[in-house]
Amino acid sequence: MEEKKRRIVVTSALPYANGDIHIGHLVEYIQTDFWVRFQKMRGNECVYVCADDTHGTPIMIRARKEGITPEELIARSHAEHLKDFTDFQINFDNYYTTNSPENKALSEQIYKAAESKGYITRKTTPQLYCEKCQMFLPDRFVKGVCPKCGAEGQYGDSCDKCGSTYAAEELGNPKCTTCGSSPVVKDSEHLYYELEPQHEYLENWIPSHTTSDVSNKLLEWFKEPLRGWCISRDAPYFGFEIPGFKDKFFYVWVDAPVGYIASLKNAGKFDMWNDPEVELYHFIGKDIIRFHCLFWPGMLNAAGFKGPTKVFVHGFLTVNGEKMSKSKGTFVSARTYLENLPAEALRYYYAAKLGGTTDDMDLNLSDFVQRVNSDLVGKITNIASRGGQMLQKKLGGMLGSMDEEGRALVQKCIDAGELIAKHYEERKFNQVVVEICRLADAANEYFDKCQPWKSIKTDEEATRTQLTAALNAFRIIAIYLKPILPEYAKKAMKLFGESEWAWSSVKETKENCALGEYEYLANRIDIKQVEAMVEAAKVKPGESGEVSHESRASKNKKEEVSQKNEVEPLKSEIAFSDFEKLDLRIGVIESCEIVPKSSKLLKFVLDAGSLGKRTIFSGIRQAYPEPEKLVGKEVVFVANLAPRKMSVGVSEGMILFAGVPGENGGILSPSSAAFGGTSVT
Repeated sequence: MEEKKRRIVVTSALPYANGDIHIGHLVEYIQTDFWVRFQKMRGNECVYVCADDTHGTPIMIRARKEGITPEELIARSHAEHLKDFTDFQINFDNYYTTNSPENKALSEQIYKAAESKGYITRKTTPQLYCEKCQMFLPDRFVKGVCPKCGAEGQYGDSCDKCGSTYAAEELGNPKCTTCGSSPVVKDSEHLYYELEPQHEYLENWIPSHTTSDVSNKLLEWFKEPLRGWCISRDAPYFGFEIPGFKDKFFYVWVDAPVGYIASLKNAGKFDMWNDPEVELYHFIGKDIIRFHCLFWPGMLNAAGFKGPTKVFVHGFLTVNGEKMSKSKGTFVSARTYLENLPAEALRYYYAAKLGGTTDDMDLNLSDFVQRVNSDLVGKITNIASRGGQMLQKKLGGMLGSMDEEGRALVQKCIDAGELIAKHYEERKFNQVVVEICRLADAANEYFDKCQPWKSIKTDEEATRTQLTAALNAFRIIAIYLKPILPEYAKKAMKLFGESEWAWSSVKETKENCALGEYEYLANRIDIKQVEAMVEAAKVKPGESGEVSHESRASKNKKEEVSQKNEVEPLKSEIAFSDFEKLDLRIGVIESCEIVPKSSKLLKFVLDAGSLGKRTIFSGIRQAYPEPEKLVGKEVVFVANLAPRKMSVGVSEGMILFAGVPGENGGILSPSSAAFGGTSVT
């Protein structure tokens, strides 16, 4: 019996129109995109909507400073945000704006419903007012000392140190963040949304619609009556005016979540929201839990709208184990990243780290380079690169039939499908990557066991059989990767002559047909690209572009190290994590010659497969007085060693040698002693 297809609406939190998208934001949008693409591959109707959050005092003030209207500012931000998302392969079904007629009408509708139930009250409250700026200060436009723990530099609504919430006027030594002056306290009448009438409803709703760690935190507030929520702001303010109140505007957090429904309505899918058969899911960061899990379900319930099925909460992004820093160059905008590195690399790395929890996620930049190069390029893509290019160059690009051993490999890949699907569904994307890498390991082991680079010389049809199995295994792996790497998958589809893949496509095989032209699927990352990105993201002193003393010292140290060419004594012990950084590859020696005027050096040119040609200089001339005899041999080399400029040229790696040149030992190869055979002698 065919499984019933699900109908799903998915949202991500709305990015604020007052700033750029950065790599911290992307943690949310990329993981949401993984999940949505997976649902669509399974054949479910899944609509992904989002919008720019466009209202509030910050928008008004920034527009004023730039000499443009708020509408012009948010239109520009919308275009920039959408381009960033598109270039990161994030595919919204509708990306809208909260400054829309649909949102205005829905916000008023939801407000009036709460008002009719008696949930809206009026209170005259003291508020911080900046006489210099001539405006009441929103929570985020005032900083001071936390009234609960005494931490300095805290915003006017909550403390980052102790997590307490409070009113802005409770802050000690408050300062306006716009002009730095001390505000005064003025009374102003405001509207409050009373949550206490829904105390029981919300207390029951929260545990069944959030994870246990989130609900446990939220339910701490239910030990006493729920406080009313101020939903109005005084003019001047950019937003929707509250019906019946002149110069009073909806607080931005009122109409922001309503923007989800407004975006859905703009997409022509409004009926889905309240359809009892439709599932609703929010992906949000843990800093906005109370808005999405307390205020928002209360607003929806009061207005007769269905609440979300689940609220999926994720943690923050750290870089190299620390908060993102502009001074260190780790507060990286989406555009700065894209100007230096491929989107696929970050999508893959985020997938490898995201486990469906509220734990913070660390982007370790050296691990990022290693994991992308080793796993995505060296392990997964390597199957298609070696197999596809050999089939095209040596066997006319025609796939054959698989033998029993090859079919067993492919069946193993097919059988992994439901476990991988389960991990996708549960947002355990790191486990998806683990399972995919296991399959890639199996395919590479099969490839290396068959040794098609040898059998091609004696039995072309046996080689065709082997390559057909390896490439079919890669095809299935690429299908599993499609939600994570959609553009990568498109190239793989083109290789196999296919225009689209569904999840069920893994059950098909490609045999006795032509393989398309091989196109490079993924490129290795050079650490220099990461360094350039970090440098571009740094806040330059006085915007002068000067290199700091620390940067110059670091640069000089690198130059000093690169110029060292003396043989050093045995170093101290290294950790296994240091050894893991090595990316060891197999290359075929295309040429080897003596370097003129050198008593030690040989110049090697290697065919490194998907890595292209590599020129390597090695001081082992004494071991090989007739270097031309090495041509055609396979050798093991370090592929991720930084290029070294020498007087005779640039060396692009290191060939592994065991022993002492001129006495014993030799170059390591797949058949060497280290691999159960002998070294190249």
